[in-house]
Amino acid sequence: MLGRFPVVLRLPRGILRGSSCRRGLSAMAGGDEEGPLGDFFEYMERLRNYERSGVPRGAGTDSDDGFDLGRMRRLLRRLGDPHTHFPAVHIAGTKGKGSTAAFLSNIMREEGYNVGCYSSPHLLTIRERISVGNDGGPVPVRLLSDLFDQAKEAIDESIESENGALTHFEVFTALSFLLFSRENVDIAIVEAGLGGARDATNVIQSTELAASVITTVGSEHLAALGGSLQSIAIAKSGIIKQGRPVVIGGPFSADIEQIIRDRAFLTQSPVISACDPGIKSITKCIDWDNGKPYQCCDISIKISNDMPLSIELCDVNLKLLGDHQRQNAVTASCTALCLRNLGWDISEASIQAGLEETQLAGRSQILTQEEALVLGLDGASTVLIDGAHTEASAKTLSNMIESIRPEGPLALVVGMANDKAHFAFAEQLLAGSRPDVVLLTEASIAGGASRAMPALSLKEIWMAAARDLGINCVDIGTISGAEAQERIANLAASSSSFAGKPMVMIGCQDDTAPFSCNLIRAASQLILESRGSDDPSPGLVCVTGSLHLVASVLQHLERH
Repeated sequence: MLGRFPVVLRLPRGILRGSSCRRGLSAMAGGDEEGPLGDFFEYMERLRNYERSGVPRGAGTDSDDGFDLGRMRRLLRRLGDPHTHFPAVHIAGTKGKGSTAAFLSNIMREEGYNVGCYSSPHLLTIRERISVGNDGGPVPVRLLSDLFDQAKEAIDESIESENGALTHFEVFTALSFLLFSRENVDIAIVEAGLGGARDATNVIQSTELAASVITTVGSEHLAALGGSLQSIAIAKSGIIKQGRPVVIGGPFSADIEQIIRDRAFLTQSPVISACDPGIKSITKCIDWDNGKPYQCCDISIKISNDMPLSIELCDVNLKLLGDHQRQNAVTASCTALCLRNLGWDISEASIQAGLEETQLAGRSQILTQEEALVLGLDGASTVLIDGAHTEASAKTLSNMIESIRPEGPLALVVGMANDKAHFAFAEQLLAGSRPDVVLLTEASIAGGASRAMPALSLKEIWMAAARDLGINCVDIGTISGAEAQERIANLAASSSSFAGKPMVMIGCQDDTAPFSCNLIRAASQLILESRGSDDPSPGLVCVTGSLHLVASVLQHLERH
């Protein structure tokens, strides 16, 4: 029988208490200015950053090519092994791990626990990757600055002893663990960066692990994780630890799920599946509140296998949209029930409230009317921003667009990194809720222009994908976003149909010009002009293809 959570952790307060003293909340107040972090940013810029340069082949595999977890352990040892001072839920997965971490963190906060959460990537500031306390916001500037000042000597010594091999991600992960220890969190929700087995977060051992979670297994970072879905599953299952339960999200193909279950069998870990036949979830309707859509769901969990779990949640209003987010909510609920089975006080009310409170910037985010006005839209179009950048996430986004846009014109503004499956991404978005306008741009990708896909190349790919699907399309050339209204109207009039057949207008921004939010306004004007004044249906403009592109929109809004 699985024991309750290990009691060997060196915590001054009982980890099974239903409320928390919430140490460190006073430190959560702080200014928004990043100024005091100047030295920290400069220091981190000097470290090797694979998010910018690209991850080496095989780096995430449990092999000689994989990242060296030994140097991460040695760094943590110099810092006092902070990762051994709190219980943790460790989450890996190709997609869904960030949403699942956010759902679970909010559930635990609703119950009154002092929660640390570590996730990646970020959109506006690296501080978003760490949250601590009960508000879920980015770690305050002063708290991170003071932490770095106190840890810098140990980090310097470690960098020197490792001959400069420590990476940006390793150092920041170590700082997050140190902060969680010092803030005396009741629990940390830790999202793996790449894979699992050789990820810097995988220093968490069974003595600290409350549960591991594997959300999905997909083909992103294929080369870095061994070249096949099977090797990716093996890498992600590396976070499963001896005797600790694992929650699997899914759905998975039979062979992938068997790989995960085989690992769990070897480690004698109970398996909880969020796709268990005893789980039912349904979206009853999509509705709107204060200009924001939500999906109203029922979730029923009745599992009697390795670990009996049961809950009935009715009318759960999820701000994160789509069937995939409902599945992530189910996965997070299963994890919360797993923790409750281990002795944590977690009420059904806290689970439902935590799910309903969760929202993530840049993921299925509908901008407010005020934000749309800042972008130069006059209210005739709604703006959706979503960081989808894979074939699977494009399909998910397409389904979500169909659910919130039953009618009305649609425009896509797309920019991508050069290492993505561009053709498959285009086909998914063209085959679903077919757009009227597609404008391609060059996203500002981490690593610079060398990793950004040129807008003209993207346009050629989208034209080919449209032809491959038998979709009528027309090349409208280069759009800067600064065109006069008259030219936009003429473009729309001459391009929106041919011989009475609807056409998809496909254009791109000049490769010499960086992405501008003016392109969103141009996209809105094009779809509205193409439909004519006799069609009152509101338009929808979706900005997608890269979290970096989404971040550019959010940065513009923040500045204005």
